[in-house]
Amino acid sequence: MTHPNDMSEREYLGLFAKRPGMYLGPPSLAGVTAFLAGYDHAAQRYGGPGLTGWREWLTAHHQAGANLVWQAQIRRIALPGWHGGEDLTPDQEAHVLRVLFELLDAFLAEREAAAPGS
Repeated sequence: MTHPNDMSEREYLGLFAKRPGMYLGPPSLAGVTAFLAGYDHAAQRYGGPGLTGWREWLTAHHQAGANLVWQAQIRRIALPGWHGGEDLTPDQEAHVLRVLFELLDAFLAEREAAAPGS
């Protein structure tokens, strides 16, 4: 297996997406978004792109409210009738996580393909 330090961001976050419970304990939307926020800050601090452009990509590709943080955008994309204010059911939360990981992979794939030398 490739060491995490030798993985692209897409590879590393894909590994995380396959088994978030290995990193967080019981996977939850709050836990996953906190992990991704921490990952983003650490990556940018050490010179990586982290999730730079993620929120803007969601806005451009899914018209999910340019005034919303990406966590709210994901909920709106996954659950079009959701407008906040109520807790998600376990099934809704699982669906939002699936959509989050699918969209994150699409974003990272697009960014990777556009990178110089790819």
